[in-house]
Amino acid sequence: MATAEQTELVRRLADDFTALQDAVLARMNGVCAPDIAAALEDASLAGPIVVGLAHADVLARGAVRIAELSAQTPGERHRLRVHARKVRRARSQAEAAYKEQCARMLAGRHRPVETLELRVARMAYPEVYAEAMAQELRDRGLPDGTPQAPESDLVRWFWDRRAAVGGGLPEPVRELRDCDEEAFVQALLRDARDEENPHLLHDTVVERWSRQARTALAWGRYAIGQAERDVHAASRSARQTRLHALEDAYQDAAVLAARAREARIRVAELQDRMWACTTTEPVAGLAAECRAAALTRFADARPELWETVQELTAQHQECPEQADGCPRCHRALAAPLVESGPADSGENEDDDGPTAVPVDGDRYAVLADLPDNAAVAVADATVNDESALCGYGWAAEDGATGYGDSLASSSGEAEIIGICAAALSLLDRHEDVPVVVLCDSIQAVLAVSRVLRTTERTVIPRALLFPEGRELMEKLLLHRHRVQVRWLKGHVGHDLNEAADAFAGLALRRVSGRILPAAARREETRILRSLGSGAGTFSIAA
Repeated sequence: MATAEQTELVRRLADDFTALQDAVLARMNGVCAPDIAAALEDASLAGPIVVGLAHADVLARGAVRIAELSAQTPGERHRLRVHARKVRRARSQAEAAYKEQCARMLAGRHRPVETLELRVARMAYPEVYAEAMAQELRDRGLPDGTPQAPESDLVRWFWDRRAAVGGGLPEPVRELRDCDEEAFVQALLRDARDEENPHLLHDTVVERWSRQARTALAWGRYAIGQAERDVHAASRSARQTRLHALEDAYQDAAVLAARAREARIRVAELQDRMWACTTTEPVAGLAAECRAAALTRFADARPELWETVQELTAQHQECPEQADGCPRCHRALAAPLVESGPADSGENEDDDGPTAVPVDGDRYAVLADLPDNAAVAVADATVNDESALCGYGWAAEDGATGYGDSLASSSGEAEIIGICAAALSLLDRHEDVPVVVLCDSIQAVLAVSRVLRTTERTVIPRALLFPEGRELMEKLLLHRHRVQVRWLKGHVGHDLNEAADAFAGLALRRVSGRILPAAARREETRILRSLGSGAGTFSIAA
């Protein structure tokens, strides 16, 4: 049993982020006081420890990067790398411990199991059941949605009504709830850089906070990438000032990482409370009534389907888990019905979506129907683990190649930038012929194809977060009638794909200062020779 002193120590650590982080790092280094080490084992600190180590992890990696760019001694750089590896390992262990604790909590819950007939019907014929549920909810004056905890609209409706009792939402919370995505992300950035916003913890916006935290963190990595570029562009005498700016960017990114992890923990806590809400009255009774009534509507509307469900469940009487309600058996019972599917409606599928992308078969099949006069290139890209810096490269059938660097929020965005850069270069070199860019990223191919097909300008912000990529896409849209983007299976020996990949890696090493100019020129020559099997066949495009 915990003593009063230990309970007080746990409370202090929970309330003081810096003290908690110092204690966790001291434990990591084996110099933690016994009473503090014992307090850190308290279950209530599992989540805060994960948050503290998320913050420490970014700072440790930032310290290594700054040391690499400064005049620090090799011994000091080695010490920082060792520390960063230890922090990363401690963070992984803390994450595992937290997940294990959450799993134990879930295993300890007792949730009433719905009838087997209902679960089979809902899984085998989801559309029919959903329509029956929607009709039931409409007749009761309730919002649409299947009452399943914790994500359902019905539970959310009840939760919001209960939360609004006593004067409604505070105005700052209402503003966070109602603002657009860009304004919300800006609020998250201010929360990290200026002053912590306590209203983000409110149940009404905490889920939105968790969803948008990744975008805010991407902008933190963007600031790191910009600062790192500035360091490389500065003279030796001016580099120290730029390094201070890079250190500030890492500080902001560390806070963003910690707050993003905290948001996920807060959402999990909210869902726990919502789950508890659904298992008690009046929500539990209301949800059960709606499900039972929806099943009755299902049976009345489609008696032949209901008869099939009854036959399957009637044959399932000898199951050893029947006493527990057969909590998992409905999946196997419904599987044959799901595979057969509902009767064909006779309506054609809408073919206005993205062109199908092959993922199997002949790796060159994608090239079979290219226009005879097309200018073809293969593009690739890679993104930095630490910042938003990315490198891209491309190689064309006409012998031209190129590479460069930019800023991207993800590997997918980096691939899109590479596609745009390759296409724009080919458009400049070839007049009045189709331009085809191949890429081994299905995500990037579909995103660019969608943007090129549509006239809606709002599609671009969804595909590209940062201004560098958006500007390239805007330029490419001026030539949308001449451009195609296709998928090509990567890393299977295709010469242009291998060259594009090599150029992308070279570009990233150059912009991050991890290769000297002379070595970069030798690498260019090596890649060109591997492509052309002789001097002069391939060249770097301007």
